[in-house]
Amino acid sequence: MRRRLRERRDDLVRLAVRRASVAPFVVLAVTLGTFALAAASPVDPLAAGLGAGYERTTEAERAAAAAALGLDVPWWRAWWDWLTDLAAGDAGYSFVFRQPVADVVAERLPWTVGLSAAGLAIALAVTVLAGLAAARRPGGLVDRGLAALAIATSAVPTFALALGSVAVFSVALGWLPVSGAAPPGTAPTALDVLRHSVLPVLALAAGQVPWLVLAFRRAVLEAGATTAVAEARARGLGDRTVLTGHVAPVAWAPLIALAGARIPEIMVGSLVVETVFAWPGLSAATVDGALEADFALLATATVLAAVSVLAATWAADSLQLVADPRVRIDA
Repeated sequence: MRRRLRERRDDLVRLAVRRASVAPFVVLAVTLGTFALAAASPVDPLAAGLGAGYERTTEAERAAAAAALGLDVPWWRAWWDWLTDLAAGDAGYSFVFRQPVADVVAERLPWTVGLSAAGLAIALAVTVLAGLAAARRPGGLVDRGLAALAIATSAVPTFALALGSVAVFSVALGWLPVSGAAPPGTAPTALDVLRHSVLPVLALAAGQVPWLVLAFRRAVLEAGATTAVAEARARGLGDRTVLTGHVAPVAWAPLIALAGARIPEIMVGSLVVETVFAWPGLSAATVDGALEADFALLATATVLAAVSVLAATWAADSLQLVADPRVRIDA
């Protein structure tokens, strides 16, 4: 590994510099688009901010409230004001949650990160095991069965997987809790979080497994058909040695690339899963912010999402460079 890092050091540095130089412009464009789309929304942020008391306020009171919430300026000016405040360390105030956006992020981001990381880890573990199992007997019963199952489940959306798991394991069987991270009215303990996270994590992982399995299966089958693998088998090496020592190292690169490309899909899946299971994460809070046109919360969540995607794709491309000396990444 150290030798490969030394060999690809220049490529890794070049990739990091290019991505770092482009990232600020991407983030700025994404946040600008967020404010523009939010301004075009039919939702009145002032009515959402005042709630039920909106109809009982006078025009003067509404004007004063709009000025206090920063809703009396054009969207582009609101974007610029928010951007300059963010540069000074102030992410704004969320009128949906009645607290600073920084506090909303600090409270909810760890829940989303934990859910997404656990779901991706389980999806990758299942993918590797399924791909290697298929490679033991290409075209065999296990290989064809895994491929058929992956194709069938790839057509099922994440929200259907989530609702189906609730119907089976919570409603019908009563094995697992339906929503939240702990029983209502109690502080979450480690055991409570573990029990409540089983269904959300599995639903999120199940939404990613089919695509990863199909890609990794193809990669291991192609690697298994190479001359090097045929020569290894001719020398009398066992299936396990061939798979782990000759097939898997070649098949890692496509899996790494696809895992990095699936990060935006994982974020979308996390949003759906958190909403269905009432998980106290940032994705669910973003949905509430979007429904109420909460500019500050939406913009901050968008920045975090954009930075996460950029960082994840950079990490995946870097790992791909190290894993496969044939790879060249110019972007």
